[in-house]
Amino acid sequence: MRILVCVKRVPAPGAKINVTADGLAVDTQHLGFTTSPHEECALEEAVQVTEQYGGEVTVLTLGPVAAEEQLRYAASVGAHKLVLVPIEEVDWDPQRTAAALTSAIGDLEATDGAFDLLLFGNESADAGGFQVGVRVAHALGRPIVNGIKGIDVGDGPVTARREIDGGFEVYEVPTPAVLGVKEGINLPRYPTMKGRLASKKAELTTSEQVVDAGGQDRVRLHRPVEQVSETVILGEGPDAAAAVVDVLEELGVLA
Repeated sequence: MRILVCVKRVPAPGAKINVTADGLAVDTQHLGFTTSPHEECALEEAVQVTEQYGGEVTVLTLGPVAAEEQLRYAASVGAHKLVLVPIEEVDWDPQRTAAALTSAIGDLEATDGAFDLLLFGNESADAGGFQVGVRVAHALGRPIVNGIKGIDVGDGPVTARREIDGGFEVYEVPTPAVLGVKEGINLPRYPTMKGRLASKKAELTTSEQVVDAGGQDRVRLHRPVEQVSETVILGEGPDAAAAVVDVLEELGVLA
């Protein structure tokens, strides 16, 4: 099975995000970067499928040259082919991103045939737009299901499970198909020393055609004012009872 995983270079979760003086971009001077967590799980799922059923995993990203770091990491945990679609900006809007990825995927498939599965993260950790995978699937005319927490591959359609209250929705999706994978579908592996060394030698292909289809213009980024909360200890044991009652009265939950 041939699987393509689209990943994104994002600021490390938990980092303090600052905005540049012009308000148009994230100040990356003191930021660490990683692969978006949903997409890290998508990569792990692709590697597990190919380990069980055979095939190869191609990892594709659109981003600055520095995004090679995330592609090398993908190789260190089992990806076979790496493709970078270079752009000078740190980030593009979903419309432009999807157009460029669709073009790059078309070029790859024109050479080696259609991928059985295209895997995206359910949403990126930074923008959280939920759009790119859907736009790419629509452009390629392929079925897509988002929010996937389980994938089963057999001789026929791929079975995909989406978690809902009290259970799962189960979809049988004919290939080639697109799935949006959600964090928690698996526990991504750590790269071994052997994997890290091999990733440095892995061949990286740079896409020469970047389609800028136009899209949204960013007006500004807004960083909400940090809210500082203060914790007050009401007391310990029975001595705290009166204070607890006062708080409940203030909240209006006492009759």
